[in-house]
Amino acid sequence: MKQELMEIYAVLLAMHGVKQTRTAWADGPEFITQCPIRPGGSYTYCFIIQGQEGKLWWHAHSSWLRATVYGALIIHQTEEFYPFPKPKRETPILLGEWWDANPIDVVRQATRTGAAPNVSNAYTINGQPADLYRCSSKDTTVVLVDSGEMNLLRVINAALNQPLFFTVANHKLTVVGADTSYVNPFITSVLMLGQGQTTDVLITGDQTPARYYMAAHAYASAQAPFDNITTTAFLEYKNTPCAFQGIKINRISPYLPAFNDTATAFTTRLKAQERSRCQLKLTNLFFTVGLGLNNCPRGASSSSCQGPNGTRFTASMNNVSFVLQSNFSILQAHHQGIPGIFSTDFPAVPPVKFDYTGNVSRSLWQPVSRTKVYKLKYGARVQVVLQGTSIVTGENHPIHLHGYDFYIIAEGFGNFSPQTDTAKYNLVDPPIRNTTSVPVNGWSVIRFVANKPGERRATNVYIFTKQFYAPSVKP
Repeated sequence: MKQELMEIYAVLLAMHGVKQTRTAWADGPEFITQCPIRPGGSYTYCFIIQGQEGKLWWHAHSSWLRATVYGALIIHQTEEFYPFPKPKRETPILLGEWWDANPIDVVRQATRTGAAPNVSNAYTINGQPADLYRCSSKDTTVVLVDSGEMNLLRVINAALNQPLFFTVANHKLTVVGADTSYVNPFITSVLMLGQGQTTDVLITGDQTPARYYMAAHAYASAQAPFDNITTTAFLEYKNTPCAFQGIKINRISPYLPAFNDTATAFTTRLKAQERSRCQLKLTNLFFTVGLGLNNCPRGASSSSCQGPNGTRFTASMNNVSFVLQSNFSILQAHHQGIPGIFSTDFPAVPPVKFDYTGNVSRSLWQPVSRTKVYKLKYGARVQVVLQGTSIVTGENHPIHLHGYDFYIIAEGFGNFSPQTDTAKYNLVDPPIRNTTSVPVNGWSVIRFVANKPGERRATNVYIFTKQFYAPSVKP
């Protein structure tokens, strides 16, 4: 990659979902695995894709540049193979989010003021908001289909902050893959994709020739402002009469769920085709995931504390709000033994147990701001309970594990109970993903093997939660 376009911003690319075995420095998040590429500089990404097929995606992993710099990454075997009828063609569908502003300015304003960032002005399908927005009504994306043929849509949610529902009017979608894993096929009319998630669906041209809306809009789980306009594209049959022939083209409108519908109605239907290799003798971790409010620092102006009641919005896991470094990456500091960059005392369980999804005491709303990691032994078999909280507001939280796939063995609502909820574990055919969505005021349980060795046969695993709000920085 040569850094020519971003003339004023340093940037890195992340290969979202690629298993970075012995190539952690090609993973992409700035100041985590490497320092960003300076304007005018260049960096060559070298990594091996092995044991993966299907669709992933790449994106900038520097501040909010991901809002504009991303694309599909389609992986095929040397010998083309599908565990379902071969589709006539494949079409990537990238769902995005667009601001009528420089997204870096948007997040910097939020970081400077401590308030929530401005919501986006539009969602996009393959870069276009489409005909419900005046700015792009003439540039709506069109996906062509022949009557009777079956196509494969590779749908990617590249939106920065928003889970999205997706549908195609009057057509059934047969789900066959999630991220780079095949699933037992099932039929649905609506997909729900958390930020960073991907889904493969088969669609058959079995309707009357016309233009059918493809559409996506927000799944808004939090009590917070959001962009409530629908983005669209067209699925158009090739034998549809053309407008220039003087015949009006029918446009068939879609149905989408309510903004606050339940995402688990879709996610719990995903079942892997291969049998589970979930292991016993586990390293057990319990991470709370949620928002928080930092008190206004002493001496700070009121303009930098525009969160509720003069506070600053933040996000945390196990009451730790991540502080991004700016001189050395964490991986560099680990390999070179540079002190003072991070500590290895990230808590394995919440420092204080409380009613996570209930009426949480205000004394627990302020996290500590640190750069902490949790170290795992190479080969450790790890289970992580990801518990959402109701601090400030409950919401659906996307969680991505860089360089790994994992099993999602269960999810549910309320507080996770090891006494009763373990009975819900799917240890037979749990879906394999690289990103999960923790249900609003609920929990997810994931399992993975820490098999990406470092220099000292130790593996540092970094788990990121994507929030509306910026990590802790100095105001």
